[in-house]
Amino acid sequence: MVKRNNSVKSISANGGSYEAKIAEIETIITRIEGGELELADVFTEFATAVEYLQECDSFLQQRQQQVNLLIETLQDDDQ
Repeated sequence: MVKRNNSVKSISANGGSYEAKIAEIETIITRIEGGELELADVFTEFATAVEYLQECDSFLQQRQQQVNLLIETLQDDDQ
């Protein structure tokens, strides 16, 4: 039987959940769109958001691979 872990935990070595990273990306976007940041800060914030997006993408790709493996396992069991 496959052991299930329903919680979405860390997505990187620095910790933080997928949901927390998405929330931080949204906060960064709000700060950038607010128009009150210095230009240098906009670039710094943008770079941080891109880094978080890459971490989220990697996390989702890993989870997709796990799902695909589970589907293959189920299909093998059916045969």
